[in-house]
Amino acid sequence: MSTLADDPTLLLTQDLIRRPSVSPEDLGCLQVIAQRLEAAGCRIERMPFGPVENLWARHGTERPVLCFAGHSDVVPTGPREEWATDPFDPVIKDGIMYGRGTADMKSGLAAMVTAAERFLAKHPDHKGSLAFLLTSDEEGPSVDGTRRVVEVLEARNEKIDYCIVGEPSSTKELGDVIKIGRRGSLSGKLTVHGVQGHIAYPHLADNPVHAVAPALAELAARTWDKGNDFFQPTTFQISNISAGTGAPNVIPGELKARFNLRFSTEQTVDKLQSTITEILNRHKVNYSLEWFVSGLPFFTAPGALSKAATQAIQELVNVTPELSTTGGTSDGRFIAPTGAQVVELGVINATIHKVNESVRIDDVVKLAEIYERTIELMLAK
Repeated sequence: MSTLADDPTLLLTQDLIRRPSVSPEDLGCLQVIAQRLEAAGCRIERMPFGPVENLWARHGTERPVLCFAGHSDVVPTGPREEWATDPFDPVIKDGIMYGRGTADMKSGLAAMVTAAERFLAKHPDHKGSLAFLLTSDEEGPSVDGTRRVVEVLEARNEKIDYCIVGEPSSTKELGDVIKIGRRGSLSGKLTVHGVQGHIAYPHLADNPVHAVAPALAELAARTWDKGNDFFQPTTFQISNISAGTGAPNVIPGELKARFNLRFSTEQTVDKLQSTITEILNRHKVNYSLEWFVSGLPFFTAPGALSKAATQAIQELVNVTPELSTTGGTSDGRFIAPTGAQVVELGVINATIHKVNESVRIDDVVKLAEIYERTIELMLAK
C-alpha cells in the first residue's frame, strides 16, 4: 500500500538533498534530472562553464516557450551541531521534511520535474515548448550559471516567452504569494582614508571615522523614493564597518565600510551612484569606492502567466495569491530582460538559509500539482 512518503516528488526531493551540492557544486543533481527529462522526451543540452553545471532541456520546437528555472546549489549548512538532524539526510517527521535545500529549492526542482513528466505523458503533442533552465550557480557569484545560459540562448535567438522560477515565494501558506519582480541590488565597498596618530594629538592626525560619520548618517536617513504600486521604497543599509588598531589611544588611519541598496524601478544605478558620491564629496570625505551590481530591478506586469498560476493555485489549494516584488534577488533578473514574462512560485520561505531548514511534505506534493495545472493552462491543446 502506497503512502504519501512514497510520492514521486518527495522521493526525488530526498534524492537531491542527499547530494551535498553547496554552491557551485552540483554533485550529480542535474544529471538525475536530465535523465528523467530525457526519458520524458526532452532534448538535453549540458552547458558547463567553469566550475558550474548548467542544463537546458526542451520538449517541442515551437513558441511560446514556457520555461521552468531553478538551481541545484545550496548555501552552507552553518554549525552542524545546531541541526537537529543531518542536513544532508532528509528526515520526515510529523509531516515536515528537514534538510539543507528542502525549501530553497530542491523541492521546487522535484516538483517541476514530476509536473512535466505527468503533463508530457498526457499531452505529448502540446502547444509550443516546455523547457528547463537549471544551474548550480544561483547561491554563489551567479556569473557562470543562468546569466551565461541566457547569453547562449539569446545568441542563437532561442527565446523564452514565459518563465516560472521555482524559488520559495510563499510566506504563510502555499501559494499565498507569487513574485512578479524583484528589486535591484547595488553594493559599495567604501574605504575612507585618514592619517593615523596619537589620540592626544588629534591635530596631527585625520580621523576617518569622524570624517565619514555625517555622510553615513545622511545616507542612512535619506528617503530615496516612495516606491510605486508594485515596489517598496529603495533602502540603504550599512552591512559592515571597521576601523582602528584595537588600541584605545590610536586614531585610525583608515575606515572600511560595506553598504547595499535594494532599489526599485524608480531608480537607476547611475542615479544612485551619483547621489552617494555627491554626499561623500559634499562632506569632504577622502575616499575610494568600488561598486558591485548584483542585479537590476525587473518587473512583469500581470499577464497570461501570472493569471494561469493564480488560477491553478485557486483551484488546487483555494488560495488567492498576492502579486509581490518583495525579497532578495533571483535568477529571474537574467531572464526578464529578454522579454519573458517571469513569475516566482514555490514553497514557504520561512526557513530558507537557516539551521533546520524544512518544508511541509503536503506542500511539495501540491506544488507539483500547481505546476502541472499551470502548464496545462498555458500549453495544453
